Amino acid sequence: MAHAASAEATLAQFLDGINAYEARFTQVQTDDRGLKIQESSGRMALSRPGKFRWQYDAPVAQLIVTDGKTLWLYDEDLKQVTVRPAAEALQGTPAALLAQKTALTDTFNVVDDGMENGANKLKLTPKSPESDFQDVTLWLKDGAPQHMLFRDTLGGATNIHFSQAKANGKLAESQFRFVPPKGVEVIDAGG
Repeated sequence: MAHAASAEATLAQFLDGINAYEARFTQVQTDDRGLKIQESSGRMALSRPGKFRWQYDAPVAQLIVTDGKTLWLYDEDLKQVTVRPAAEALQGTPAALLAQKTALTDTFNVVDDGMENGANKLKLTPKSPESDFQDVTLWLKDGAPQHMLFRDTLGGATNIHFSQAKANGKLAESQFRFVPPKGVEVIDAGG
């Protein structure tokens, strides 16, 4: 029980103590055999509750932005923006895990998995059998994410490492708004 209480206290420090966060990231996706499918990198920022910006610089420029109500997915190569309600689009995604301010213990069982490289390692297992994830491992140092590993129900994984991170700095609100550039096709997927 002490481990569960410790895990929940560590997670609460992240949820209650970090209101703004920005970092560079490297993201590696692997299939069910552990073979690399894709590697990407970029920058991210979040402002709680519910606002985030996830910008892929390589290998393809892509931008995901939400102001907490609307989510925009901008694919520069396709010159296309897809617009959806944020709550619907983010449900069960890594971004929702980072950006929400609600108790993750409502949707996940949380276990303290010890320390690794100076970070608290937490394992989150979804309470719902309909979840897209088998589990999520979150490494937190001083209450801020350093590394996340999402394993999906088909055996694939998404491994995200954060670097050059800054917690609770001032973030411009304009980062969490998006105006489609001229000449870009806008697809309203809001139903």
